[in-house]
Amino acid sequence: MSHTASDEQTLSSAAAMDAVTLHVGDLELMSSYYNQALALAPVEEIARGGQVHRVLGRGSVPMLRLVHTPDLPSVNPRDAGLFHTAFLFESPAALAATVHRAASDSRSQFVGSSDHLVSEAFYFTDPEGNGIEVYRDRPREKWEYRNGELQMASYPLDPTEYLRRHLGDAPAGTPSAPGTVGHVHLQVGDVDQARAFYVEALGFQTTVSSYPGALFAAAGGYHHHVAMNIWNSRGAGPRAARLGLGDVAISVPLREDLDALAARLRARSISHDDDGRRIATRDPWGTQVTVALPGGTTEELLAR
Repeated sequence: MSHTASDEQTLSSAAAMDAVTLHVGDLELMSSYYNQALALAPVEEIARGGQVHRVLGRGSVPMLRLVHTPDLPSVNPRDAGLFHTAFLFESPAALAATVHRAASDSRSQFVGSSDHLVSEAFYFTDPEGNGIEVYRDRPREKWEYRNGELQMASYPLDPTEYLRRHLGDAPAGTPSAPGTVGHVHLQVGDVDQARAFYVEALGFQTTVSSYPGALFAAAGGYHHHVAMNIWNSRGAGPRAARLGLGDVAISVPLREDLDALAARLRARSISHDDDGRRIATRDPWGTQVTVALPGGTTEELLAR
């Protein structure tokens, strides 16, 4: 369904998350880690301006771009930036297989696991300090709402029991890599500022606002495509150049969606670049956000 900028204040219900960009200090280490732990395979790479950009994904679907920037300082866990990249799996068996692989990799740090009511999630930290969530969704018809707000929680989820129940259940030939980047969870300096940018300007809709120190937002009724918290980063200012998150990418179906976004950004005097197929801007902490039309080539991703 088409729409116009004048009456559109939210992202298309068909908006989805796209490949996440990380600046990395050791390209081979990080590429090997995501390949072995998450079964993300190298898709393509280029050298540009002295940097190597490598895209990893499942088949031809890119999910992660690693930019080799060895001169940058390491991730600071108190900075605004990435809390975790969340990779969505299609079945409990595929998720269990990945949890087992990642937990068996000596380069991983297992952080924990949670039953969020809408999903089951396991958390790791990669070798350079970037957070990772691997998860699967419960059916939407089982999601519950109270006073118009989606109910999410963080209940215990026993990883040993989960693996006992689901490991080895996958039929032969079942993909072991994630299906998509399901959401991106960010560290920010202030939740109200994050709401003004990610909800009011970008156009995500708030799904959960009652969770202490955090805000969850999505398009199309999903539980969240983006989350923003201040748990480690309260009061953080703009990010210095460091390893870690380089770009949060979102896809929308129509040029009219980009027109509507451009109008929202102009109305709020938020600087942005528009090349016809994508709009790039930055949140209040300097994190780049790219909103693009689908069907872009790997070359276009590498050129960002």
